[in-house]
Amino acid sequence: MKNIISTFIIGLLLIGCSDLEEEPVGLLSPNSFIKTPQDLQTAVNGSFGYMASEKYWGRKLTLSIMLRGDMVEIGDLGTPARRQDINNFSARDDNGMVTAFWPQSYAIIGAANQALDGAKQIEGDEDVINAIAAQANFSRAFAYYHLVRIFGDIPYIDEAVTDVKTIETISKTSEAEVYQNIIADLEFAKQWLPDNQPTRSLPSKATAMAYLASVYLTLGEYQKAYDEANAIITNAGKYNLGLEADFQDLFDAEKAGALKEPLFTINYIGQNSQGDLGDDLIIPLTAIREDEKGVPNGGWTVAVPSLKVFETWDEKDYRRSVSFDTIAVFNGNVEPYTRFAEFSDRGVNRPHIAKYSRFPGLTASNGRQSSHHYITMRYAEVLLIAAEALNQLQPGSSQAIDLVNQVRARARNKGGVMSNFPENLPNGLSQQALHDAIIEERRLELAFEFKRWYDIKRLQIGSSVFDANGLEPHSNFDEGRDYLFPLPGDELARNPNLLPNNPGY
Repeated sequence: MKNIISTFIIGLLLIGCSDLEEEPVGLLSPNSFIKTPQDLQTAVNGSFGYMASEKYWGRKLTLSIMLRGDMVEIGDLGTPARRQDINNFSARDDNGMVTAFWPQSYAIIGAANQALDGAKQIEGDEDVINAIAAQANFSRAFAYYHLVRIFGDIPYIDEAVTDVKTIETISKTSEAEVYQNIIADLEFAKQWLPDNQPTRSLPSKATAMAYLASVYLTLGEYQKAYDEANAIITNAGKYNLGLEADFQDLFDAEKAGALKEPLFTINYIGQNSQGDLGDDLIIPLTAIREDEKGVPNGGWTVAVPSLKVFETWDEKDYRRSVSFDTIAVFNGNVEPYTRFAEFSDRGVNRPHIAKYSRFPGLTASNGRQSSHHYITMRYAEVLLIAAEALNQLQPGSSQAIDLVNQVRARARNKGGVMSNFPENLPNGLSQQALHDAIIEERRLELAFEFKRWYDIKRLQIGSSVFDANGLEPHSNFDEGRDYLFPLPGDELARNPNLLPNNPGY
């Protein structure tokens, strides 16, 4: 784990968010740097800055969990094998995607731990210090929230590291204990974070509550999941939250700063990056190869929905037109998706994802940066979490149906013109019918937002969604292996205490 620990000790905390005002600083130790609440905020900003990285939200993590689901598969078959192996359930422990986002996750955690240790040592208004420290608690919980869902049992580190030898023999912590630690961090964040922040790239009290709701839903603790989600819904005005009128606005970088639906965002600023920090490659990865209307120099056609995903999505649903790009410009001419492959030997005749490439805002000339504020959690998901949990507590609940119908009602607003689709769910549904409707609503509402794989895993539905009748068949999907990714082999080689690897690897 030495490559992780070196990041803990002497990482440059480079800020990836345009609206976090602190300048990048080198953090050597809490004692030497964090002396005031302002220093503490700078250190916390560093943890959030590590998220806006090519190794994390800008490609490696997000592409991995998007490809793992049943909504997106490889388009360009000439793309590196590491991506195809994630998509095809054939990844090994040396997969380059995993060996990149694993240490970056611990860089986020390490910066948060440095901040939290520093918070214990500075003097000042306790409320102010705790409110800033709570951001670090959230950041640490956020990183572990993804790690534990992807890998299961993992090393859990909750203190700043000043000597590699103290943890170079660390063992794995059980998945159950990691979740309890995440809950503890989120509870502290919930207690101390303010109701509102100047930017959605900093977590608020409702952000912590939303992630608590998601964790409890994952753990099957439905009453707690509902309580957390419902507390947000009943106080939406207090937290300045609600559904945007137009679904398209959620994916328009120029409108991102004024949105009320996001609970937490990872922000990019459309400028040349510093190393891999600030690189947003999700846009070219999902955009159409050789397309002259979009990304500078064209997209890469890597993560592309299967044709069945598009064809089974009702064309009357406005969210389909927002989510898919069905035309491209080649040689100055507009062409339909049925001809994409004629203009590039690496193109595919399938609609591409439009959520990120259609309105990227300011971009760098190479197309590798955007001005997107990537939404990691939004109010619509809170409504659906509450609905799913309530249906478990009160089967077929009319209140749960109403929560889903709020999301469906917004989908009927086609850029200011109201339609009659999707219709409201009727009352009187059975528990199973309502459950299926909620999961399907999540699939469509949150399509391509890095959520679907986690739903497949927590619901244990891989064998059905990847069978011959699924949206993306994979005959080699193995229930006993593929709900977890392999732990990185280089980490296991450095620290045998992390052995064995996950089953099947």
